Amino acid sequence: MTQKLFTRNFTLLILGQTTSLFGNFILKLALSMYILEATGSAAIFAGILSAAAIPPIFLSPLGGILADRVNRRNMMAALDALTGVSVLCAGLLLSESNALALISALLIALSILGAFETPTVQACIPTMLEGNNITKGNVAVNQVAALSGLIAPALGGVLYAAFGLKPVMAASVCCSFVTAGFECFIRLGTPSRSEGKLLSMIKQDFLSSVRYIAKEQTSILKMLILTAISGFFVVGIAVVGLPYLVRTVLGLDAQYYGAAESALAVAAVLGSMAAGLLTEKLKIRRLSAFLASLGLFLLPAGLAFLLPFHPAAKYMISVISFCGMQASLSIFSIFAVSLIQQKTPNHLIGKVMSYTAAITGCVHPVGQIVYGFLFDRFHNAVYLILIPTGLIVCTVGLSAMGFFREMEKEVSGGV
Repeated sequence: MTQKLFTRNFTLLILGQTTSLFGNFILKLALSMYILEATGSAAIFAGILSAAAIPPIFLSPLGGILADRVNRRNMMAALDALTGVSVLCAGLLLSESNALALISALLIALSILGAFETPTVQACIPTMLEGNNITKGNVAVNQVAALSGLIAPALGGVLYAAFGLKPVMAASVCCSFVTAGFECFIRLGTPSRSEGKLLSMIKQDFLSSVRYIAKEQTSILKMLILTAISGFFVVGIAVVGLPYLVRTVLGLDAQYYGAAESALAVAAVLGSMAAGLLTEKLKIRRLSAFLASLGLFLLPAGLAFLLPFHPAAKYMISVISFCGMQASLSIFSIFAVSLIQQKTPNHLIGKVMSYTAAITGCVHPVGQIVYGFLFDRFHNAVYLILIPTGLIVCTVGLSAMGFFREMEKEVSGGV
């Protein structure tokens, strides 16, 4: 009998993720706008965001260990309740004199809680679903995130402009408590508990998970390395490159950049929808083509800045190129995460998934810093960044063909 996708547990998880992500998006947008308005400094804003990005790098592995040791339902509900309490306390204590310090502390606190929640949610999906439904489940979660990223910031901006920061914080608090309420009704088994000292158990869990991906399932380690390499180039050039190209190189106003960001959000939704349609049709060996296409989509943008095109044409070609890259990235990421989940036993899934968060947490900021330097250095010749990056990512994707072919044999042999 084929298992249906939207089981009771998975439906509650999706509802919880919807309210959680929506509340987080409107809150972070409002906090960002408040910081920029209060300081007028992009450097201070970037510094606060960078500080908030550090905790997941070190705490995600610990979050993965806990996700495999405790009841995941209780952990998710507790983390979302703590998120609500944190935002509530910050809202009650907020004043003009302490706003900057308090918001910085709140963003760091939310980052810490997220470091524990992300691997827990990812570990729940293969526990709730089986086979191809794992990929479909990741598609659903990805679509919720993409739609929230499309709708929530716009609504958050309207709410912030109309009512100010505190009402937005109150709405976020409500979302967090509603999420915790949904999660309380999820039914999951409790992992087996081992007796012993806490530090010894953490060390044992860490070593066993590292041994698993380094010796027993090296394909997972290779997948993580591929994800890290592609993330360094793609995320670095997307996060830094697109706004720089639109606002600085082309000299267009914020409306054009906002339109480009909206187009990227739509591309992410369409990419996740395509992944859902391809769940039972896409061969694993074809993933190398999607990885290579990440670089291929950058080439038209590079050529647009190399050739004497009109600024409007350069803008349109760049947006289309980055949207194609975003859609391909969504498809590749969904299938890559699903493969890792399917190849990892339940007692290790939280820890293994946490390594993905930790690796991306390390690689993405480095990529952004490198590309920030490159775009400053080659301001008048950005094609020297876009075209080589596209060729490098294409080469990485094509060189991974053999790896994905072998992984397909492994998965087929295990069925």
